[in-house]
Amino acid sequence: MKSTLQRLAREQSDLLLLLLAALAVLAPHVAHLPWWISLTIAVTLGWRALLTVRNWRMPPIWLLLPVAVGAMAGVRAEFHTWVGRDTGVAMLTLLLGFKMLEMRARRDVMVVVFLSYFVLLSNFFYSQSMLMALHTVLALALLLTAQLSFQYGAYQPPLRQRMQQIVRLLAAGVPMALLLFVAFPRIHGPLWGLPGDAFAGSSGLSDSMSPGSISQLARSDALAFRVRFQGVHPSPAQLYWRSIVLGDYDGQSWTRVVPRRGLQHPDIDIATRGEALAYQLTMEVQHNRFLPALELSGPQLRVDGYLVRDTDEMEFVTTVTPDQRLRYNARAWLDYRLQSEASRSTLQGWLALPVGYNPRTLALAARLDAGADSPPQRVERLLQFLRTGGYVYTLEPPLLGRHAVDEFLFDSKAGFCEHFAGAFVFTLRAMGVPARVVTGYQGGELNPVDGVLSVRQSDAHAWAEYWQAGLGWRRVDPTAAVAPQRLQPATDSRTSNNTSLSSSAQLLQTLRREAASLFGALHFRLAAINHQWQQWVLDYSPERQQALLDSARQRAPALASLWPIAAGALGVAVLLCGLAWRQRQRQRDPLQHLYARFCRLQARHGFVRAPHEGPQAYAQRLRARPASAAQQAAMQEFLMLYSRLRYAADSPESRTASLAMLRKLLVLCR
Repeated sequence: MKSTLQRLAREQSDLLLLLLAALAVLAPHVAHLPWWISLTIAVTLGWRALLTVRNWRMPPIWLLLPVAVGAMAGVRAEFHTWVGRDTGVAMLTLLLGFKMLEMRARRDVMVVVFLSYFVLLSNFFYSQSMLMALHTVLALALLLTAQLSFQYGAYQPPLRQRMQQIVRLLAAGVPMALLLFVAFPRIHGPLWGLPGDAFAGSSGLSDSMSPGSISQLARSDALAFRVRFQGVHPSPAQLYWRSIVLGDYDGQSWTRVVPRRGLQHPDIDIATRGEALAYQLTMEVQHNRFLPALELSGPQLRVDGYLVRDTDEMEFVTTVTPDQRLRYNARAWLDYRLQSEASRSTLQGWLALPVGYNPRTLALAARLDAGADSPPQRVERLLQFLRTGGYVYTLEPPLLGRHAVDEFLFDSKAGFCEHFAGAFVFTLRAMGVPARVVTGYQGGELNPVDGVLSVRQSDAHAWAEYWQAGLGWRRVDPTAAVAPQRLQPATDSRTSNNTSLSSSAQLLQTLRREAASLFGALHFRLAAINHQWQQWVLDYSPERQQALLDSARQRAPALASLWPIAAGALGVAVLLCGLAWRQRQRQRDPLQHLYARFCRLQARHGFVRAPHEGPQAYAQRLRARPASAAQQAAMQEFLMLYSRLRYAADSPESRTASLAMLRKLLVLCR
């Protein structure tokens, strides 16, 4: 009766360990699964844990089947398809939860374990960060420990010993994993993806702009790109990342002009002064073909694996939409002249306005234009009108009607950057000044740890350009006239000083500042580590692999021509060693081999077997060895079983099973 209770307690602990491993595997999916699926999985796991602890009967199939069918129907209703990444992952997670409730035999346990492996790998469909990789390793170790626990017979080593064995197993596979990562041929595109949704990324900017479009994008904290400057960093007010130029306006939306240039074109009229700033930009996956670049970069840009076209508006456009993270090097001039001698026919397109829209703005343009004799004077008058007009910079502007510019300038007076830029360009065109809207990003967060500038979707911005004879296209940011803090870095709270606070309040404020400083330093440190992870792991492309191998060959030119011979010789040596080991194993008596290993193991603890000492005498002496009750029982059982196999005649089937038991007992005798 006692052994039965012990066995039951062990089965319960093994099942609870498997449930814990499954919970670790499923935990990251809570962030993207619908709430009802996460709740269903939590109920099934909790139900199974309760059944295990209480030793209750498993639910019947007539109860599970309609619940499973209803859950699958819910998945279909949620995602409106049977295929795809999200649908497949949702069904896999539900299948794992339901399988827990009908797990009765060892075969079912193995099904749950291997299903957990698939679910664990599916986490990389949504995140390939360093934290996700660390979580995967820990969850894998826990899952392997649970799988190993079901492999033992009557005796099982403690949990700590099982986990140590799994750690050694994983450590043994690290060298081979590193070798395969570095040398195995890479493929283009993301490894963790499915057709139709493999290339998921942030939406980024589009080639059209209407009131509210950029303000919606600015709510996202997703990373757009990272930049590493080679030398001095520009000031925050100089960080304008040009992406898309908009020039056609239909009264509601600004759209990109039709490209007028092909792949072969004459040089763009650009004059630069001063030294160029060299930088490397790493862009995240986005659903457009426009490459952001610091004004003014180029005039040409090269990206490995993609053909890039540059337009008259200094846009950089790939011929196909990138499906992976891109890295490219560029140089930018902060002091430049762009198309200073543009023709009248070229400028005419930047003066077009739709007929029948915004009459009040047209009247305003006529008033501001009166007496002005140059584009800079007109621009300054319009900026002064915005500064003194009581305008508000907000992420939640009100909806606008047919005359959107009129309603913004004279009624709501609240808007985001697209409202100010669009209204500014419209008014300048009404005053006869060629103008256009430029969308991109402004600013970024500089990491003091590694010097990398992170630009996020929340930094999306729109500004204006106007043309002046002899100087070309000049940048002007009307948003800065209303909200100059948009171009300034965040103020350090440590510079504030309020002497009117009490001593306790000052102490609390000081503690808050120190905590903010500590968390800020930790944030930058983690960001720097994550950047290195992306640079050296996620962005290890076929081109970088080839460059690494070429560099290795250049450093060892004498060995470069010998590597096929060395690889062949290594393969032959491994084959010969394997054959020799296999032949040796065949010649060696497996029973004597296990007994020799047992004796060597006991010798490490100071109990060396004497040459004349038999198994029974040795077992009697080993009772004095300091060990746990489970280890003592395993040692005695090992020697008893060895004696029976050594001196009794068993059938081949019984002998094979007994040898397997000896191997399991040997693990417990350490």
